[in-house]
Amino acid sequence: MSKDQSLTPLKMLLFSFHATNTIILSYLPLYLRYKGLNGTEIGWVLAVGPLASIFSQPFWGYLSDKHKTVKLMIQICVVGLLVTSVLFFQMNTLIAILLMGAVFYFFTSPIGALGDSLAQRSAEVKGVPFGSIRTWGSIGFAFSSLIIGAILTRVGIQYMIWPYLLFGLIAFIVTFKVPDVKVDSEPLQFSDIKELLTTKPYFIFLILMLFITVTHRASDSFIGLYIAQLGGTESLVGVGWFVGVMSEAVIFATAGWWFRKYRPLVFVILAGAIYAIRWFLYAAADQSYQVIILQVFHGLSFGIFYTAAFDYVSRIIPRILQSTGHLVFFATFFGVSGIIGSLVGGALIDSYGGSTLYFWLGCSALIGTILLTAYHVLPYGKDERVRQVE
Repeated sequence: MSKDQSLTPLKMLLFSFHATNTIILSYLPLYLRYKGLNGTEIGWVLAVGPLASIFSQPFWGYLSDKHKTVKLMIQICVVGLLVTSVLFFQMNTLIAILLMGAVFYFFTSPIGALGDSLAQRSAEVKGVPFGSIRTWGSIGFAFSSLIIGAILTRVGIQYMIWPYLLFGLIAFIVTFKVPDVKVDSEPLQFSDIKELLTTKPYFIFLILMLFITVTHRASDSFIGLYIAQLGGTESLVGVGWFVGVMSEAVIFATAGWWFRKYRPLVFVILAGAIYAIRWFLYAAADQSYQVIILQVFHGLSFGIFYTAAFDYVSRIIPRILQSTGHLVFFATFFGVSGIIGSLVGGALIDSYGGSTLYFWLGCSALIGTILLTAYHVLPYGKDERVRQVE
């Protein structure tokens, strides 16, 4: 990418893809409930996506690094998104939904990570903050959650496939205008992946952050059902996501101002503490509007945590492995965490209700924050000891 190329197509790609992602993340649990699935079954379906992502994200990341193109991989995955989503939404039995869902998520789950990897590289080339590009994904997410929520309240959750396809088609069209970013390196070998997985600071950090990211993914999966348990409608679910993601967009947009003041791990720990407080407050809520108001903490928790964690892993992985390293990080953040969060969260909300679920999410986030604080004061947590990017 040359410095005079516009970032507008990339921003539009992030906007449109995250608009589709909103529809799945916000309304798929409600859609599955409409199909007749209970909380535990919904948890199984939601776990299929993260399970598929564990394999698909490193796979597409490896191809991206090996062929030195992020753009082409995104285009292939978006085509897969459009084709498999049509089939996925035609399934009616649990087994069929699970099997087709695995294929659907194989193509859709890497797009966000590939887009963020492209945004991070583009930000370096253009000399702009990563958050100033990534914020457009949050804006697309927020826009879709508000508008689609209102529409689905009127026409019914069973029609969610149509706005999904619309935003997916826009994303595909935009990809042709997105400039690629080339990586000047030797062809990627499988031995390089072994080097990535044996980078101890990277591996240890991924394990410790699970205590926090599991809580994030569990909430993503079941906040819609929790709001419904408290008496909220599909439209109110959309408002909740809008509030949360707009606060996230503000954090991403202002990252260039606040992010350089301290080391990334300081922000990771701060965000972990906010996560813990946030979940305990959710557990205490007894009205749906209280959860909506508390969604403002989404930006202060996820926005800060993701920005700082993404920057941190970018520092500690070799440049030749940037796409692969980012996607393994993404697979851990949204894959492994999603499986645990969906399965455990589904069982908890089905058996004990949303309040109990969020109480345990708060406990997990608190443990993760304590462990990351210990990691920060140990040698592996020192930034100056882990700069292996160059």
